[in-house]
Amino acid sequence: MTERFRLCLAQMNSTVGDLAGNAEMVRTAWAEAKAAGADMIAFPEMFLTGYQLQDLVKKPAFAMDVHRVMGELAAACVDGPAIGIGGPLPGGAKPFNAYYILQDGEISATVLKHHLPNYNVFDEKRYYHAGDPAGPVRVGPVRIGVPICEDAWFEDVTETLAETGAEILLVPNGSPYHRGKMDIRQAQMVSRVVETGLPLVYLNLLGGQDDQVFDGASFVLNPHGALTHQFPAFEPGLFFVEFENGDEGWHAIPGDKARLPDPWEADYRTMVLSLGDYMRKAGFHKAVLGLSGGVDSALVAAIACDTLGPENVRCVMLPSRFTSETSLEDARDVAARLGCRLDTVSIGTSHEAVLGALGDLFEGTEPGVTEENIQSRLRGVMLMALSNKFGEMLLTTGNKSEVAVGYATIYGDMAGGYNPLKDLYKTRVFETCRWRNANHRDWMKGPAGEVIPPRVIDKPPTAELRENQKDEDSLPPYADLDVMLEMLIDKEASVADVVALGYDRETVKKIERLIYLSEYKRFQSAPGTRLTERAFWLDRRYPIVNRWRDDTGN
Repeated sequence: MTERFRLCLAQMNSTVGDLAGNAEMVRTAWAEAKAAGADMIAFPEMFLTGYQLQDLVKKPAFAMDVHRVMGELAAACVDGPAIGIGGPLPGGAKPFNAYYILQDGEISATVLKHHLPNYNVFDEKRYYHAGDPAGPVRVGPVRIGVPICEDAWFEDVTETLAETGAEILLVPNGSPYHRGKMDIRQAQMVSRVVETGLPLVYLNLLGGQDDQVFDGASFVLNPHGALTHQFPAFEPGLFFVEFENGDEGWHAIPGDKARLPDPWEADYRTMVLSLGDYMRKAGFHKAVLGLSGGVDSALVAAIACDTLGPENVRCVMLPSRFTSETSLEDARDVAARLGCRLDTVSIGTSHEAVLGALGDLFEGTEPGVTEENIQSRLRGVMLMALSNKFGEMLLTTGNKSEVAVGYATIYGDMAGGYNPLKDLYKTRVFETCRWRNANHRDWMKGPAGEVIPPRVIDKPPTAELRENQKDEDSLPPYADLDVMLEMLIDKEASVADVVALGYDRETVKKIERLIYLSEYKRFQSAPGTRLTERAFWLDRRYPIVNRWRDDTGN
């Protein structure tokens, strides 16, 4: 009789620190896998604790709690499929990033992560000891090699597993999304399959954690790199893979291949998932935001409605004497198209009152940015009051271009709990609005159709803090600015590199100066969705006080 092995992949969304809730998900999924005749159910890297844990993993009381819950899971899940699940293992000064195999009511094996990523958003050398490469684990009729996440990006661990008798490679991951990540993952895993001649299961975590989103998109490869299964991105589920032992060893019987989203849909889905999980896991169910009539707040409103449903989104117009009737009309139009609540709170009299209170101290000075920013800060006061009073999370709306050069007011329009657009440059904001108008998916809770009026997308951007103000009064056009920013921030290019593209050196130096001067603002800004490998926060870490400037490009 041909040997078969039925593996259940639990592509699921755990919550950092919620050991009881995560363990309950494991028990429920295990029962479902048992009913479906699975030989094993596998969960992603660090599933029991959630990921990433940062300094929480160093807390002794937390480690004791993890040990207790892992033991309870093993004891409860008997007479059924084996469980593979990630979690930390105490190891003295630092724990190990481990993967546990639970069988017959006990922990039958523990695999330790060898390669610890220490780049981009990862600081695993700070938090974990590196484990020694180990051999495969027997589950039923098959010997399974478990290279944990980063261990499958290097040939040494997988080759060791193949040489010590592994027949299937199971790769549990906590791999966060960034644009283009899926192609990188598959290319790396194909290399491991070709080198070892073994089938490989890539199982990825799902869900948002602070700025990061784990996008799932798990897949299975047969020897020689043939894709046999592609599971959905951004969607939870239990997925079954049938393996069969033939003349050439174990192989996966081909199954479903889900459609993966294009980069525009993937970015939008990431913003929706990150906002939804951040709010849900933090205990919020409703959101509030300032709706200015501009493109950024319109896109945030659309994302919020698609995440929470229009009935759970409050938009607020906060006009001053500089707010145009066009902006008021556009804000009303956006709210009407989305079907969300719109309130109006004028800041005109409040602005006059503050200027009056400061009049004696400001006497003899010329009005300028200070007076303009008072308006933004008054809007922040009003919005935070609504957030506090009604328990609605305040969403900020600054895009990456503005955040990069400091064209956002600290304690004003930067006030709030989360910013979905934080890693989206302005030119991509425009195109994302157009994408959303042309596309609707069943996971979107907002209405279909043209929810962001074309006039909002096409009109010149302005903060409307003084008469006839336009962003391009003091900044290059966004099409040019974003090229400079991507060079200086995402590619760490020199001023000379940017000037070589044809840009004026004085303009490039101005943008460089604004980037460095605005570091203190970003340090205090709300978290937001990570979409690229150079998102502000963990991907890009600069000193707040920094006098160095690039003098190349003369």
